[in-house]
Amino acid sequence: MIPGNRMLMVILLCQVLLGESNHASLIPEEGKKKVSGLQGRHPGQGHELLRDFEATLLHMFGLQRRPRPSRSAVVPQYLLDLYRLQSGEAEEAGLHDADFEYPERSASRANTVRGFHHEEHMEQLPSDGASIRGGGGTPLRFLFNLSSIPEEELLSAAELRLYRRQIDDAGSGMEGLHRINVYEVLKPPRAGQLITRLLDTRLVRHNATRWESFDVSPAVLRWTRDNLPNHGLAVEVLHLNQTPRHQGRHVRVSRSLRHSPEEDWDQLRPLLVTFGHDGKGHPLTRRAKRSPKQRGRGKRNRNCRRHALYVDFNDVNWNDWIVAPPGYQAYYCHGECPFPLADHLNSTNHAIVQTLVNSVNTNIPKACCVPTELSAISMLYLDEHDKVVLKNYQEMVVEGCGCR
Repeated sequence: MIPGNRMLMVILLCQVLLGESNHASLIPEEGKKKVSGLQGRHPGQGHELLRDFEATLLHMFGLQRRPRPSRSAVVPQYLLDLYRLQSGEAEEAGLHDADFEYPERSASRANTVRGFHHEEHMEQLPSDGASIRGGGGTPLRFLFNLSSIPEEELLSAAELRLYRRQIDDAGSGMEGLHRINVYEVLKPPRAGQLITRLLDTRLVRHNATRWESFDVSPAVLRWTRDNLPNHGLAVEVLHLNQTPRHQGRHVRVSRSLRHSPEEDWDQLRPLLVTFGHDGKGHPLTRRAKRSPKQRGRGKRNRNCRRHALYVDFNDVNWNDWIVAPPGYQAYYCHGECPFPLADHLNSTNHAIVQTLVNSVNTNIPKACCVPTELSAISMLYLDEHDKVVLKNYQEMVVEGCGCR
């Protein structure tokens, strides 16, 4: 993992280079004087350095190259809502616990969440006549391409999310019930027969509009961890009353089903969500909105303290693939570490001794003003494969400074 200090240094240097291209809004006022010494550099050299720094930042984000999202890329509302809870923006977005079922158990072991839509051109429709041995309905088979998941990312859980819409004329009792079964397809379909293993099942009533989540972790772990063949998932909807008027009217599993309006398919299509960890940093946690900290006043302003440094992804033209946030307050540490070191400078015993020695021997440098506490941010973005990723990045925000 890249240490927090090194990461912040990369960002600061990137800001300085961007300052040569009229992006001065990213450079703190007291840092602008330092930029003047770089103006004599050959323009081509500056652009080359900028590319190097961009490559370094992308590597820090776990990307091989800069994503170039296609026009067909879709950000599922579920991942956007999950991001808002991670970043503490849920209240601003009007999102409440009653509106969103937070995946506490899955998120507590993951620092990365990925969303996958199925390969629609390979979807097996009811007209294909496929059936599940021992089943009572006509299933739909879905194939999900998970090849974009890095090898070092260990998955801990996966869920398949299906949308169902309320049927107003559904009766009570057994008349208003249906069962949804989700299977792992174990072998390629032959002669219209699917060889499957049941993963999850749920008995639901017709009188609700909501998303249903099914645990498909065993299948996804076999595909990714054990490298077993991925033949997809099958979804079977059984209407217990066997009334034709209810068939295919409410569980949104196919574009071909009779639903209106058709335009909502991009957001209501089945979604496979994986939860994984790349071995870096801490898992995802629900955070409250950060409150601004009070700045020091008077003479303390010259001493070591935290200064504002807003990183705007729009200024580096990354807003086309970073969905949220549009930027973030990274902060940086700057100021003097005078003798004697006061308590509010958050110094170590070694820094106190070093400052004491410096006061009588200037060959020994003073203690430095550095970050002493760093926190994470959550980022929602489209990767190189048009897949939506929510990731927790450690040591991105300076929370405290001190003399060390």
